[in-house]
Amino acid sequence: MTDFDPANFANVGPKEFAQLVKSTPDDKIAAVMSGDLRGKVLSEVFNRMPSLFRADRAGSTNAVIHWTITGRPDGGSDTYEVVIENGTCTVSDTPQRDPKLTLTLGPVEFLKIVSGGANPVMMFMTGKLKAKGDLGLAANIANLFDIPKA
Repeated sequence: MTDFDPANFANVGPKEFAQLVKSTPDDKIAAVMSGDLRGKVLSEVFNRMPSLFRADRAGSTNAVIHWTITGRPDGGSDTYEVVIENGTCTVSDTPQRDPKLTLTLGPVEFLKIVSGGANPVMMFMTGKLKAKGDLGLAANIANLFDIPKA
Protein backbone atom coordinates (compact mmCIF):
# COMPACT_ATOMS: atom_id res chain seq x y z
CA MET A 1 0.00 0.00 0.00
CA THR A 2 1.52 3.29 -1.04
CA ASP A 3 -1.39 5.71 -0.80
CA PHE A 4 -2.10 7.69 2.35
CA ASP A 5 -5.72 6.56 2.57
CA PRO A 6 -7.28 6.63 6.05
CA ALA A 7 -9.97 4.20 4.90
CA ASN A 8 -7.31 1.47 4.92
CA PHE A 9 -5.53 2.37 8.17
CA ALA A 10 -7.34 -0.26 10.24
CA ASN A 11 -5.65 -2.93 8.08
CA VAL A 12 -2.17 -1.40 8.27
CA GLY A 13 0.37 -2.48 10.87
CA PRO A 14 2.51 0.05 12.76
CA LYS A 15 5.58 -0.52 10.56
CA GLU A 16 3.57 -0.11 7.35
CA PHE A 17 1.95 3.03 8.79
CA ALA A 18 5.38 4.47 9.59
CA GLN A 19 6.54 3.79 6.02
CA LEU A 20 3.36 5.35 4.66
CA VAL A 21 3.86 8.56 6.65
CA LYS A 22 7.53 8.70 5.65
CA SER A 23 6.76 8.24 1.95
CA THR A 24 3.84 10.70 1.77
CA PRO A 25 4.60 14.38 1.06
CA ASP A 26 3.79 16.75 3.94
CA ASP A 27 1.26 18.68 1.84
CA LYS A 28 -0.74 15.50 1.16
CA ILE A 29 -0.74 14.57 4.87
CA ALA A 30 -1.79 18.14 5.69
CA ALA A 31 -4.65 17.93 3.17
CA VAL A 32 -5.96 14.67 4.67
CA MET A 33 -5.59 16.01 8.21
CA SER A 34 -7.53 19.17 7.41
CA GLY A 35 -10.45 17.26 5.92
CA ASP A 36 -13.26 14.93 6.93
CA LEU A 37 -10.95 11.96 7.56
CA ARG A 38 -8.89 13.67 10.28
CA GLY A 39 -10.90 12.12 13.12
CA LYS A 40 -10.49 8.63 11.66
CA VAL A 41 -6.71 9.06 11.40
CA LEU A 42 -6.37 10.39 14.95
CA SER A 43 -8.64 7.68 16.35
CA GLU A 44 -6.61 4.95 14.63
CA VAL A 45 -3.34 6.31 16.02
CA PHE A 46 -4.54 6.89 19.57
CA ASN A 47 -6.49 3.62 19.75
CA ARG A 48 -3.25 1.74 19.02
CA MET A 49 -1.26 3.38 21.80
CA PRO A 50 -2.30 0.93 24.55
CA SER A 51 -1.16 -2.03 22.43
CA LEU A 52 2.21 -0.36 21.74
CA PHE A 53 2.72 0.60 25.39
CA ARG A 54 5.74 -0.99 27.08
CA ALA A 55 4.77 -1.59 30.70
CA ASP A 56 8.20 -3.17 31.28
CA ARG A 57 9.79 0.23 30.58
CA ALA A 58 7.27 2.34 32.47
CA GLY A 59 8.35 1.26 35.95
CA SER A 60 6.49 3.42 38.46
CA THR A 61 5.53 6.06 35.89
CA ASN A 62 2.09 7.48 36.59
CA ALA A 63 1.13 10.35 34.31
CA VAL A 64 -1.71 12.03 32.49
CA ILE A 65 -0.60 13.39 29.10
CA HIS A 66 -2.73 15.59 26.89
CA TRP A 67 -1.92 15.57 23.18
CA THR A 68 -3.36 18.65 21.49
CA ILE A 69 -3.35 18.36 17.70
CA THR A 70 -3.92 21.73 16.04
CA GLY A 71 -5.18 22.47 12.53
CA ARG A 72 -8.72 21.13 12.69
CA PRO A 73 -10.83 22.18 9.66
CA ASP A 74 -12.86 24.56 11.86
CA GLY A 75 -9.66 26.16 13.16
CA GLY A 76 -9.77 24.36 16.50
CA SER A 77 -7.76 21.53 18.00
CA ASP A 78 -8.35 17.93 19.05
CA THR A 79 -7.13 16.88 22.49
CA TYR A 80 -6.60 13.28 23.49
CA GLU A 81 -5.79 12.09 26.98
CA VAL A 82 -3.25 9.32 27.50
CA VAL A 83 -3.15 7.96 31.05
CA ILE A 84 -0.23 5.82 32.18
CA GLU A 85 -0.70 4.30 35.60
CA ASN A 86 -0.14 1.02 37.36
CA GLY A 87 1.59 -0.46 34.32
CA THR A 88 -1.25 0.27 31.90
CA CYS A 89 -2.03 2.82 29.21
CA THR A 90 -5.52 4.09 28.46
CA VAL A 91 -6.62 6.68 25.92
CA SER A 92 -9.65 8.96 25.71
CA ASP A 93 -10.74 11.62 23.24
CA THR A 94 -12.46 13.49 26.07
CA PRO A 95 -9.85 14.61 28.61
CA GLN A 96 -11.09 14.26 32.19
CA ARG A 97 -8.00 14.76 34.33
CA ASP A 98 -5.40 17.44 34.94
CA PRO A 99 -2.35 16.68 32.81
CA LYS A 100 1.18 16.28 34.09
CA LEU A 101 2.26 17.13 30.53
CA THR A 102 0.56 18.80 27.58
CA LEU A 103 2.03 18.41 24.09
CA THR A 104 0.77 20.72 21.35
CA LEU A 105 1.70 20.25 17.70
CA GLY A 106 0.34 20.29 14.17
CA PRO A 107 -1.14 17.21 12.51
CA VAL A 108 1.79 16.57 10.15
CA GLU A 109 4.30 16.84 13.00
CA PHE A 110 2.15 14.58 15.17
CA LEU A 111 2.03 11.82 12.56
CA LYS A 112 5.77 12.10 11.99
CA ILE A 113 6.51 11.77 15.70
CA VAL A 114 4.19 8.80 16.34
CA SER A 115 5.54 6.99 13.27
CA GLY A 116 9.17 7.48 14.30
CA GLY A 117 9.90 9.78 11.37
CA ALA A 118 10.83 12.91 13.33
CA ASN A 119 13.02 13.83 16.27
CA PRO A 120 10.78 15.25 19.02
CA VAL A 121 13.70 17.09 20.65
CA MET A 122 14.48 18.91 17.41
CA MET A 123 10.80 19.70 16.91
CA PHE A 124 10.70 21.15 20.42
CA MET A 125 13.86 23.19 19.81
CA THR A 126 12.45 24.60 16.55
CA GLY A 127 9.03 25.39 18.05
CA LYS A 128 7.08 22.80 16.05
CA LEU A 129 6.28 20.94 19.27
CA LYS A 130 5.25 22.75 22.42
CA ALA A 131 5.51 21.02 25.78
CA LYS A 132 4.00 22.35 28.99
CA GLY A 133 4.56 20.62 32.30
CA ASP A 134 6.96 17.78 33.08
CA LEU A 135 9.70 18.05 30.45
CA GLY A 136 11.47 15.00 31.86
CA LEU A 137 8.37 12.98 31.09
CA ALA A 138 8.25 14.56 27.61
CA ALA A 139 11.81 13.39 26.97
CA ASN A 140 10.94 9.85 28.08
CA ILE A 141 7.62 9.27 26.26
CA ALA A 142 9.21 7.61 23.24
CA ASN A 143 10.80 4.99 25.53
CA LEU A 144 7.37 3.99 26.85
CA PHE A 145 6.05 2.85 23.46
CA ASP A 146 7.17 0.58 20.66
CA ILE A 147 7.40 3.27 18.02
CA PRO A 148 7.84 1.73 14.59
CA LYS A 149 10.75 2.85 12.47
CA ALA A 150 10.09 3.36 8.79
